[in-house]
Amino acid sequence: MGDILVIGSMNVDMTIRVKELPKTGETILARNLSFGLGGKGANQAMAAARLGGKVRMLGCVGDDDFGKKHAQALREAGVDVSDIKTDRAISTGSAFICVEENGGNCIVVSQGANLSCDEDYIKSKREVIRSAGIVLVQMEIPQKALYRAILDARAARGKVILNPAPAPEHIPDEIYRGLDYLTPNETELMKLCGMEGEFSGGTWDGQAIQEGARRLLEKGVGTVIVTLGEKGCGVFRKGHAAWFPAKQVRAVDTTAAGDCFNAALAVALAEGRTEQEAVEFAICASSIAVTRAGAQESLPSRREVEAREGTLPFRAMAQRF
Repeated sequence: MGDILVIGSMNVDMTIRVKELPKTGETILARNLSFGLGGKGANQAMAAARLGGKVRMLGCVGDDDFGKKHAQALREAGVDVSDIKTDRAISTGSAFICVEENGGNCIVVSQGANLSCDEDYIKSKREVIRSAGIVLVQMEIPQKALYRAILDARAARGKVILNPAPAPEHIPDEIYRGLDYLTPNETELMKLCGMEGEFSGGTWDGQAIQEGARRLLEKGVGTVIVTLGEKGCGVFRKGHAAWFPAKQVRAVDTTAAGDCFNAALAVALAEGRTEQEAVEFAICASSIAVTRAGAQESLPSRREVEAREGTLPFRAMAQRF
């Protein structure tokens, strides 16, 4: 199996549960408040390790209890945390998560020590990046640092997966050309493509998704995988499109479901599975995560995924694209 390097954020999650997400100007009462470890980078590293990957992580925490707990939890899961940076001048990042009854959520992030995962830090870890078989990144650290990591990985012919969350207004073309996989959800896809006005959020529009994927492929991305929640996902590369259905489950909390999907994709690819097999494995893992509350608490083990993997009736619908 190839090594997986996860570069990204590490946060403390403060989660409140409500009947429905509040509207602008509305005050509502929460049902409870809980604290946990999160951040897209830490979630993906934890998920990949639980799924059997050989994982190393780059990221930054504050010199506080939450930072120490992050390192301990990741280490216990089997993640190599020897290169994580501790910034004594700033606190560990934090995320405020509002979860409604149907499992949907909205998240506001205060970056904190994640801002210290900067270009200088990434440059100091160049050899770590260039030695990785797969580099998995997101967008909760400074963009210059993120782009430096992608270019370094590509220079060493490492495989790069970018989960563009939160989606920026613009990604340079040279970065798109350095991506083997880009994994937006439908909202992120439309933002990256400048198609927000052409897409009604919450409405699954296959033609709009295909057009958005086509625009990103034209920029040089190898494969675009659009995650669609309960609808599954679409996988697009030049000349080919496939739609993968999701496992129908009762969603309790979708927090970290996308992180689980990306981590599982990386693990399966690192094991040498085909793209279709990797996507099916990722869907299976994330279908388990959404049935549990919390971020890292919801992430499944390899044994759990393997027990369910053979029961899923995956039938990808392929077509010319």
